[in-house]
Amino acid sequence: MLTLLLCVASLPAPASAQRPPRMRQEDRIRLAEARRLADRVCERLWPGWGRTSFQVLLVTDSAEFLVGHAPTAEAFMPLGYDALLESEVWVRDRRFPPNLLATFPAVGGVPTVVIGTAERTGKSSTDWVLTLLHEHFHQWQTSRPDYYSGVARLDLAGGDTTGQWMLNYAFPYDSVPVQRAMRHLATALMAGRLDDVVAARDTLRGLLSAADYRYLEFQLWQEGAARYTEYAVARAAQTAGTPLAEYRKLPDFEPYDSAYRRRRLDLHRELEQLDLGRSRRVAVYPVGAALALVLEAVRPDWKQAYVRRPFELAALLPVQERDTTR
Repeated sequence: MLTLLLCVASLPAPASAQRPPRMRQEDRIRLAEARRLADRVCERLWPGWGRTSFQVLLVTDSAEFLVGHAPTAEAFMPLGYDALLESEVWVRDRRFPPNLLATFPAVGGVPTVVIGTAERTGKSSTDWVLTLLHEHFHQWQTSRPDYYSGVARLDLAGGDTTGQWMLNYAFPYDSVPVQRAMRHLATALMAGRLDDVVAARDTLRGLLSAADYRYLEFQLWQEGAARYTEYAVARAAQTAGTPLAEYRKLPDFEPYDSAYRRRRLDLHRELEQLDLGRSRRVAVYPVGAALALVLEAVRPDWKQAYVRRPFELAALLPVQERDTTR
């Protein structure tokens, strides 16, 4: 009997009795800084963005931590209120890849940022925070009441009901004339002359079918504007108060003014080296961001037009010439 009792005592506790995993301190700090920054800049940058739910599913190697609304039936275990995050937190076993960066209705049908840790996504702490705000912008886009019905009216899915067409649409990436036209547009955007940008846009549009151009505009509106918003957040962060003390102590901390300057240099390099055949859909990120920066310079009401005319970005360019060199 004694031997039996000793054997039973040495067995691992059942899962229900084991202590649930806890979020690492560095992950808590990064999330807290992102939430602080969102509270201070989102509404200022995009009216309505600041009222968007900021639900995040942080994916680690073995577990997923939900920060935001209470889950319904996704087998989460409550961890209680986190004073640093100013939110309740829940945990479950990992289901998604630990290097994922995406926004979709992953929990409870609510647009959720599903994001791996800074280490797993290959980002510094500051880049990770800005990327998280990029994904939070997607939450604002996709939570708009007319988003899904408007996407359906684009008539681009080809029967696909999973949303994968947004990534896999058969755009003519390998067309040499289309590649050349995209490079001309990128060059015009670097120079910043509005007439040249409009002419390059029109040349590119003339090479595409109506459906292909709708897809391009959709990606410019969705991903290009999100990339632009990363720059806008980094710029606004410079006057949005001091980052959290714990955040500034992280070994890879970078001030937001430095991150902003570096990302603008990276944008110029991406445009200069644009290769549609190699980059495929990702090429729209820098092109769309540069279009948004031009719009910011030449059309004061462009953000209102962005909301009124969803899934179009290049179409918002005015026709009059104005020097947009910054």
